[in-house]
Amino acid sequence: MDMDELHKLIELMNDNELLELELVEDSKKIRLKKKYDGGPKVIAAPMAAAPMAQAPLAAAAPQEAPAGAPAGTVEIKSPMVGTFYRSANPESAPYVDEGDEVNADTVVCIVEAMKVFNEIKAEMEGTVVSILIENGQTVEYGQPMFLVKPN
Repeated sequence: MDMDELHKLIELMNDNELLELELVEDSKKIRLKKKYDGGPKVIAAPMAAAPMAQAPLAAAAPQEAPAGAPAGTVEIKSPMVGTFYRSANPESAPYVDEGDEVNADTVVCIVEAMKVFNEIKAEMEGTVVSILIENGQTVEYGQPMFLVKPN
């Protein structure tokens, strides 16, 4: 391969915003790879996962709490998209029930995202007034899960 052909490959990468290009020809193999600068580059594979995640979220939307917390209460919101669980496993008691006192370190639920179980803490002191999500329901980022009356 001469330099003109190599320049054409580089131009092809630039025109199509490719980060990597591999060409196998007979017994020759050429692999060109750009250094990613961390800028706003969209990669195709993760984008394909987004529509799948939105279908369950659309179904969960009607069950969301009304906009804004009622007077005298504070919402504990989901920090991520995932599946809401009230207990560590189906045989365990829920982390909290309505009427329970919580403090900043009290685990109130688990949100499973990408096979990782994330413990969600109250991060405040107060009394659980209402649990807004059903066990096993999909939650969105920022969706209210609990209403707590601060102490």
